[in-house]
Amino acid sequence: MSILSPIRLLTVLAIALAFSCSMSGQSVPGTEARLANLIGTVTDVNGHPVPNATVVLETPARDNPRTVTTPENGYFEFHDVKPGTPYQINITARDFAEWTSPTITLEAGQFKIVTGIQLRIEVEHTTVDVHYDPVEVATEQFKAEEQQRVFGIIPNFYVNYDQNAEPLTAKMKFQLALKVSADPVTAAGILFVASAKQAGNSPHYGQGWGAYGERVGAITADGFSDIMIGGAILPSLLHQDPRYFYQGTGTTDSRIRHAMLSPFVARYDNGKWGPNYSSMGGVLASSALANLYYPRSDRGAGLVFGNFAIGTAERIGASLAQEFIIGKFTRRGGHVK
Repeated sequence: MSILSPIRLLTVLAIALAFSCSMSGQSVPGTEARLANLIGTVTDVNGHPVPNATVVLETPARDNPRTVTTPENGYFEFHDVKPGTPYQINITARDFAEWTSPTITLEAGQFKIVTGIQLRIEVEHTTVDVHYDPVEVATEQFKAEEQQRVFGIIPNFYVNYDQNAEPLTAKMKFQLALKVSADPVTAAGILFVASAKQAGNSPHYGQGWGAYGERVGAITADGFSDIMIGGAILPSLLHQDPRYFYQGTGTTDSRIRHAMLSPFVARYDNGKWGPNYSSMGGVLASSALANLYYPRSDRGAGLVFGNFAIGTAERIGASLAQEFIIGKFTRRGGHVK
C-alpha cells in the first residue's frame, strides 16, 4: 500500500496491541456499562479563560459534590461520572457572578463537552446568557479532538467519541487534515515505511540514497493527497463528516457491523447517513495521482484499483481497532479514558 496516513499507524498499533493481549491472556473489554466524562472551559463574556474558578459537580440534592479549580487556561474535567444521574455544574470566581448549568444527565461511556460557560462581572443585577451555538459547540469538540493521541503520542484526531457531535465546518476539516499531515509522528511514519519499501524495492526506484529519497517523496505525496482529498476537499464539497464515529455500546455484532461499514457509509453534516463518497474518492484520487510520479513499471489501472482495495481493507481494519482496542489507549483531554 502506498498511502501513508494515521490509518496505517493505528492499524499496525492495533495488531500489536491485540497480539500483546492474546499473549498475556487478557481479553478486549466487552460492552459493559462504563462511567461518563465531563469537560469544559470557563471563560468571561469576552472569551478569555478564567483561572482559579471553583467548579462544583453535584446532584440537585447537593449530595457528594466534586470540586476542581481551573488553571490558567480555564479548563476543567470530571472523570468517572455516574451515568443516568442528573447533575448540575456550579461555578464561582472572584469578581464574577455565579454560574449554574442546566441539569445534565449522561449516558454510559459518554464524553460530553459543556459549552456556553461565560461568567459575567458581578453587579447588583446579573444575568447569565446561556445559549446554544452549534459552531461554538463544534469548536470546543474540535479542540478536544486535537488532543487525542494513542498513548499520548500517535495522533488519533479523526475519531469522535460523542454520538451527538456537531458537524465540522469546512475550515475545521482543512485544519484537521493539515494537522495530521504536519504531525511529527506522521513524518516518522513516512521514513519508516520508506525504509521498508526500500528493502522490498517497491516501487521500483532501485536502491541507494537517491532511490530512498524518491520513495520518501512518493509516500509523502500519497499520504498528503489522500488526507487532503478524502479528509478535507471532498467532505467540504459533499458536506460529509470525515471522522469515525465511535459506537462503544450495543452488542459486539452491531459494533463490528458499524466499524466494517464505516469506509462505505458516512455521516453527513445534516446528521443523516449516506454513501461515503469522500473516503472512497480520496483513495481513488490519490492512487490516480500516483501514476504521475511512480516509476513507469508501477503505473496503470492495476496501481489505482490495487491501492483502492488495500486502502479500503486498511480502513476496515483501523475502524475495528478503533471500536475495540485503540479507544482504550487514546488520551482525550490529557487522560486515557
